[in-house]
Amino acid sequence: MTTVEITRFRVSPERTADLLASRAGMVADFEADREGFLGAKLIELPGGEWLDVVEWRSPADFAASRAKGGNLPGIQAFFAAIDELVSSEEGTLR
Repeated sequence: MTTVEITRFRVSPERTADLLASRAGMVADFEADREGFLGAKLIELPGGEWLDVVEWRSPADFAASRAKGGNLPGIQAFFAAIDELVSSEEGTLR
C-alpha cells in the first residue's frame, strides 16, 4: 500500500517565490535519490500555509527518505524557503 506523507508548513510572502522556484529541484533530487518516491503535490492554503503531499511506495521508503534529510542541494533549497514546520503526518492511501 502507498504511504502518504503530509507536511504542513508556513512560508512568508517574501519567500514564496523562492519556495516555488526550488520545487522542481527538490522533486528532481527526490526522483534521483529516494527509493520508492512516487510523486508530490504542493498545495497553497490561506494565510501563508502550505501542504506538501508526498507519496511513497512503502513506510520503509518514507523512513529511509527521512533519514537522509536535506542531503542534496535541491532539497536543501526547498527546505530553506520554509519559515516554520507546523505538522508532519504519515498515512496509508486506500
